Amino acid sequence: MTHSLTFDAISEATPGAKWAARWDRSWPAYEAWFTARGGDTGPDRTACEAALQQYMPELVPVHAKLKDLAGGSDRAARFLSTWCPPSYLGGCSLAVATSRDDIRLVRNYDLSPDLNEGLLLHSAWTGRPVMGMVEFLWGLSDGINDAGLSIALAYGGRQETGRGFGITTILRYVLETCKTVPEALRVLQRVPSHMPYNVVVADADGAAASVELYAGGGAKVQPRLVATNHQTDGSTPDRGGFTRTFERSKRLISLLSEGPGPAGLAQQFTQAPLKQDRYADGFGTLFTAEYEPKRRHLTLHWDNDTWVQSIDAFQEGSATSSILTVLHRSSVKVISTG
Repeated sequence: MTHSLTFDAISEATPGAKWAARWDRSWPAYEAWFTARGGDTGPDRTACEAALQQYMPELVPVHAKLKDLAGGSDRAARFLSTWCPPSYLGGCSLAVATSRDDIRLVRNYDLSPDLNEGLLLHSAWTGRPVMGMVEFLWGLSDGINDAGLSIALAYGGRQETGRGFGITTILRYVLETCKTVPEALRVLQRVPSHMPYNVVVADADGAAASVELYAGGGAKVQPRLVATNHQTDGSTPDRGGFTRTFERSKRLISLLSEGPGPAGLAQQFTQAPLKQDRYADGFGTLFTAEYEPKRRHLTLHWDNDTWVQSIDAFQEGSATSSILTVLHRSSVKVISTG
């Protein structure tokens, strides 16, 4: 059977009616997840808002607006802060390819089709235009800003948690406040992540970096511009064989050393072993995102379609892709994004 995925592109400079409509649509499912995973036993509202003020003060006014649009409840305020949230899982493959006159950041988004949020949001919440794929209603799993700074995440492979923020909020913060890779690295080293994650960043000057983030804080820049779902700290990734994280990493390293270069990188992500097809098991590639920092463009790739968007000429609309969802069966289930 097939499963249709809908992707919406929305532009709203400041949080308003469009974001509120998305909240009303998505919050019931997120609230059920939040309460079932113990979110109500986490830090209280005062602690959550204090953490935002300490680590990401530029986002405090944004959080306040979103909280009001969401109805102002205690649970909504704590959920939107993403301070010490419940744990969640996922996949994803990342790489940056560079040449003398081009640089591209490419990522595969691997998840259950049932958990696809499917929202590309163009905004200017702190005054800087930002465009990216939304997670947890205001965070970003990947994105780009008006300076061309691009960023994307991959699950770090372990459910270990510590005191920190949900990674998608950290990526939002990077794009709201930074212009270059060095600036982004300072933020990633300063703001603690609540779980292990791997992040890749690239900018319009041709700089790029791959960074491992650790639960509760700490970051380490890696020598290669790739990331999958394990880290180099000696830990063993959860479901490493199932996600083929080492196989995908090896392929990415090979592509960067011998592959087609920046312009041909995205096409390689649409092929095995980078493309995943175990949708019924909660682990399939829903889309490939290709960021071009120098042009400030994003191209979303599906099997037979592409959708090009630009920071400077963003077009609202919708796109639909169809994927085969009954290909494999096992007991493995993905909880949420990454």
